[in-house]
Order: sequence, then structure tokens, then C-alpha cells
Amino acid sequence: MHQIGVVGLSYRHAGVDEVARFSVPRAEVAPRLALLQSRLRAAELLYVGTCNRIEVVFATDGGAAAGDARHEVFRALAGRDAQAGEAARLLRAWTGEAAVEHLFLLACGLDSAQTGEQEIAAQLRGAWEDARHAHTCGPVLDRLMGEALTMARRVQRLSGGVRAPSLGDLAAERVLRHLDGRQTQVALVGVSPMTRRCALRLQQAQVPLLIVNRTPQAAEELAAAVGAEALSLERFRRRPPALAAVVLAAGGGEPILDAATLARLGAAGGAPLLIDFGVPPNVEAAAARAAGLARVGMHDLIEAAQGRRLAELMRLAPVRAAIDERLMHLRTELATRAFGPRLADLKDAFEQIAAEEVARALAHGLRTLDDEERGQLERLACNVARRLAHLPLAGIRAAALHAEPDALEAFFAAAKSGRARTDTEKT
Repeated sequence: MHQIGVVGLSYRHAGVDEVARFSVPRAEVAPRLALLQSRLRAAELLYVGTCNRIEVVFATDGGAAAGDARHEVFRALAGRDAQAGEAARLLRAWTGEAAVEHLFLLACGLDSAQTGEQEIAAQLRGAWEDARHAHTCGPVLDRLMGEALTMARRVQRLSGGVRAPSLGDLAAERVLRHLDGRQTQVALVGVSPMTRRCALRLQQAQVPLLIVNRTPQAAEELAAAVGAEALSLERFRRRPPALAAVVLAAGGGEPILDAATLARLGAAGGAPLLIDFGVPPNVEAAAARAAGLARVGMHDLIEAAQGRRLAELMRLAPVRAAIDERLMHLRTELATRAFGPRLADLKDAFEQIAAEEVARALAHGLRTLDDEERGQLERLACNVARRLAHLPLAGIRAAALHAEPDALEAFFAAAKSGRARTDTEKT
């Protein structure tokens, strides 16, 4: 696991505005992946961007240990060098097993603003697909992402069918409170895990829905699934209907509803509530105020989610235990895979040394032994060599689970050097 690294930024230690500064619009992800890969000198890399976090996951080339890549990630995402202490203040870095653990916690929703939510797994899968399409993902990250998403599915089983509420659920609750029993139409702008979840909740409450998206086909597909109307974003901007609320979660690097659109939205009637998942915001707060429209941003939704965090963590305690168990299994498997051939070579070296010493004795002091006695002595030497090798090999196998790879490499290098000197002295 030592070659895996993660650099991240989330609501946990930075504001949503800071996350927005590092967010990459979806259309720019593929070219930015190549830039990140070059800056980090990474063999493999993927980028995860959600409404409240940015994560860059990478694997080093040649199996070298991953290092702290915060400055390189800052430069690639922000477009400038970090000032003194700025990268360390804004970004977090994990390497080795800590990076794998972080990704598992992320996939299982334990690091999400709404603890235990399942939308993050779909977002991780989307990031993985983007990286594979851009050819920046390979066998190491393929295995890692596969393990993380398997853990996410296991969470669903451990949860006993209880689905943790997501930020999409919180948005739906806000909308329903705002409607107060009215059956006025609500628009969902953007086709994302958040808007999909929100649409399902509002559909269950029999709220009439309008699905809006840049790509009309995507809007029509979601609309068909939830019994809603569909509209292109362009038409919505030109002539928005009367609405009770608008939930926005569309990608892009700038607001998708400008002042003129907001004015038309307000004039259409209903003074709709705006719930904005966009990072950067889909609607600027100042523009919403100028149009006389109430706006709920990511900061407000995250703040509401934190009140439920402790209860969800207690409910998901078995998930935390399952992650620890899986990490131990992976640690053992990867250590065995990395050092198994070396251990086999070391065992063979013990047996070869014993065989050489027996052969030397049979050629000199024990040359009078008959064939049967010679065979018995050779078998005895082999068994003794195996027994003597067992204890140090077991110790090395255990150390491989905890020691740094460089320490074990140094041990095998010293063992090889010592054997070479012994062979030289014999000759």
C-alpha cells in the first residue's frame, strides 16, 4: 500500500468556498488529469469532485513510496504556486495504509457531510470511469477502487436495509417544509446523484416535478423515471414557469442562473426557494438576494447534517470494524505478494548452505560413509535447515505487515551481500 497517496480538501476542515476554488468543471477533468499525473510524476491517478470535497488519488511509478504531494496538487488545481504554509493549511494528505483507509471511509460515507450517505459511492465510481477513459488509471487504482466500492456495498448489507439520509434528502425536507402541503411544481436543475435522490423523495410526496438539464436527453430520462416534465436549461433560462422551489446541482465553473434569469423566475410567481448544491455555486448569493429569492447553499445543508452525525456514527460502528478487518486482510495479502518470492529465496538459501556444507564434509572427513548413510545425512541437513529457517522467516513475514518497505529491502540486500561474501571466502 506504500505507493498509494491521497490529497484532499473537504467541508471537514475548509469552507465550501475553498472547495470551490479547487473544483474542476467536468468538461475539464480529462485534460486536468493528464496535468496532475505529470506534476505528481504518478503512474496512476484519479480525481474525485463532489459538492463538498475534492480528492486526488494517485499511485507512484515503480512501486516507490508515495510522498506528500500537496504543493503539486495545489499548483495543478489552483493554477498558481501556494504561498508559505498555504498548501498545508488548505489541503490534507494521506499516504500508504492511511490513504487506503481514508478512501474506504469515504466510499462508505463515514467521511461525508451526511454520515452514511450512499451517493458518494456513485460519485467515486464516476471518477473511476473518468480516469479509465482518460487512461490515467491502472491495476493499482483499479484494485483499490474495486475494494472501496465493495466495502460500500457491504455497508448497505450491514445497515440492514436502513438507508442513511443524504444531503439530497435534507434538500427534499427543506422543499416539503417550504411547500407546506401545496402541490406547486418544483424544478430540479442538473442530473446528479443529489438531484436524483431529491427527485425520488419529492415524487413519493406526490410533488409535481420539472427536470432541467443542459442535455435534454438526460433530463428526459430522469423525468421519465420519476413521472416529471423535462425542459432544456436554455429554454428554462428564457422562460421559467411558476415554481415553488428550484434545486440546483449542475456542474460548471460559473453560475448557471444569472440575474436576468432570477428576475424572470421571481416574476413568474411563487417566489421560489433556491437550494444550491453547486460548487462553485450555481446561483450567487448576492444575485438571489437582489432578486428577492431565498437561497439555501451548501454551507447551510452541511450545518444541518452535522446535527445527525453522532447518531449515524453510532449506528455505523460495525462498518468501522469491517473497514479495519479489510485493511488487515489487504495488508497481509499485499505484504505476502511483495515479499513472498524473497522469503522463498531465503528459505532456498538456507537449504543450499546446508547442502553445500554436507557435500564438503562428505568430500573430506565423512568420505567413508556409504550411500545410505550419505542420504540420511543429506536429508537430516535439509530438515535442520528448514527448521532453523522457520523462525526468522516467520519473523520477517510478521514484520512485513508493519515495517517500512525500505527497512525490509535493506534486510534482503544485506542478506544477499553477506551470502556473496561467504561464497567469495569459500573460493
